[in-house]
Amino acid sequence: MHQLTLAEIARGLADKKFSSEELTRTLLARINQLDPQLNSFISVTEELAISQARAADARRAAGENGPLLGAPIAHKDLFCTQGIRTSCGSKMLDNFKAPYDATVVSKLAEAGTVTLGKTNMDEFAMGSANESSHYGPVKNPWNLEHVPGGSSGGSAAAVAARLLPAATATDTGGSIRQPAALTSLTGLKPTYGRVSRWGMIAYASSLDQGGPLARTAEDCALLLQGMAGFDAKDSTCIDEPVPDYSASLNNSLQGLRIGLPKEYFGAGLDPRIADLVQASVKALEKLGAVVKEISLPNMQHAIPAYYVIAPAEASSNLSRFDGVRFGYRCENPVDLTDLYKRSRGEGFGIEVQRRIMVGAYALSAGYYDAYYLQAQKIRRLIKNDFMAAFNEVDVILGPTTPNLAWKIGAKNNDPVAEYLEDVYTITANLAGLPGLSMPAGFVDGLPVGVQLLAPYFQEGRLLNVAHRYQQVTDWHTRAPTGF
Repeated sequence: MHQLTLAEIARGLADKKFSSEELTRTLLARINQLDPQLNSFISVTEELAISQARAADARRAAGENGPLLGAPIAHKDLFCTQGIRTSCGSKMLDNFKAPYDATVVSKLAEAGTVTLGKTNMDEFAMGSANESSHYGPVKNPWNLEHVPGGSSGGSAAAVAARLLPAATATDTGGSIRQPAALTSLTGLKPTYGRVSRWGMIAYASSLDQGGPLARTAEDCALLLQGMAGFDAKDSTCIDEPVPDYSASLNNSLQGLRIGLPKEYFGAGLDPRIADLVQASVKALEKLGAVVKEISLPNMQHAIPAYYVIAPAEASSNLSRFDGVRFGYRCENPVDLTDLYKRSRGEGFGIEVQRRIMVGAYALSAGYYDAYYLQAQKIRRLIKNDFMAAFNEVDVILGPTTPNLAWKIGAKNNDPVAEYLEDVYTITANLAGLPGLSMPAGFVDGLPVGVQLLAPYFQEGRLLNVAHRYQQVTDWHTRAPTGF
């Protein structure tokens, strides 16, 4: 049963081939057996999962038949879950149990999903390798010596290892798409505002977006259907009708215009990854797509702009963690200043401290205009590049990452080298566009992903292209040895 996709689980439950409780118990046993190798879970919610599975079975027995009813998933550990630890991968929130559910969690619970647990992540979603977690690094099931990507590495590793069929994740600069690429999954970052951020602990409020991680585009469509929609509690959530994402999966790609940005294929891209990207282009051309070269001239400025804006917003968002109301508090503070300093110094890890310091500097009175304001201007130029490109093409295609998954610890002493792994993904966050990564092959036994970008609210188009591609390729069906 652990090899079944979400769509196959929905059909199996509808046909009464197995119950949600049977499936849930099977997957919980796999998690207990195999996750010690991966470290992909922070919390396993066995009692809650069995209770939800029984409730889902009762709903099906009463005549309900929703596609997610009884489907087991897990949540990245920055989605608040009532009464369950929500740690954000940090010592700062190790003892925090949320008093409410995030909107994403409550929407999926209403759809009947079963929560198996909370997945490991880079601390406060700051990282590209899942090595900054207070709970230790997550390992890539394709090679346990390598990283799974981050910050949603726990969700990615768990799904890739067939511990569960799908999981929620978040993407601030590529944290859904990059781990999807490094673990041979399909990961979708929706348009900014398509999915509510209420109850999702913030890293950078103008960039964060929740989305699905699964093995197939079909499964991502099902999970996104349950996650998306307007939420009055989130002022950044857009009141836009949610289409039936599954309905357009099999649309023809005849005449689809695909743009290949010339800036994607310069120095810094592993040529073996470039070859697999070109192979995916040929597969889509056989399905009727038309390919042309385009330009995104301001892409070269994306990383410096992102690493001003994101830390600036992080320094503001994380100021609330002060040892006073909730979270970690230092022992025996001598006064209020000592309480603040030691609680934050002891509660936050090195990477989080680094980004808070960078952000506070960029927002300071003498440097706001020189750094933060300039970065926001570059952000607008990047958006304008995309708008011009989408006048010529329907989707943009390229590599998701410039390199293969690296060995755990290989970039610990060079944070800038790790930041550069986000070069192809961060532009979608800066512009607020939807993006998807899909499996496109392997190099030296490690997965490679191809990224698709589309205009605002065209998640259905991305899912359609990925689904049609997955009908003529089998990369997404392959499982790591031993799992």
